[in-house]
Amino acid sequence: MLRITDKITLEDWEMSEAFTRSQGPGGQNVNKVSSAVELRFEAERSPNLPDPVKRRLKRLAGRRWTLDGAVLLRVEDTRSQARNREIAKERLVELIRKALEKPKRRIPTRPTLGSKKRRLAEKAKRGEVKALRGKVTRDE
Repeated sequence: MLRITDKITLEDWEMSEAFTRSQGPGGQNVNKVSSAVELRFEAERSPNLPDPVKRRLKRLAGRRWTLDGAVLLRVEDTRSQARNREIAKERLVELIRKALEKPKRRIPTRPTLGSKKRRLAEKAKRGEVKALRGKVTRDE
């Protein structure tokens, strides 16, 4: 069982782990030891997450969200399989906690009178600079 908040905990059946060999340098160990962890969380089927949280989680997960509604996290940060498992679970908890936060609704505002005047004054000044860049004529 994985605890997210006081009210939300994830059951063991909702998550599955697969172990593969890590990418990159590692000497002789890299070809023998399966230390990379692929954590799969069945988010769409989870009874513990409300629908709005699932929708936000889908948006936050991005490419890590699979077609069948699971979040797939791959961790190969360390050489230790146990530490990679911990990191993967921490990242999942962090992702779900971000999805729990309701985004603030934006209240559209209008520009102030002062900001309009400053913008127009800057435009006039810029136009004047550009007008002075014309061809120089010789007056004799």
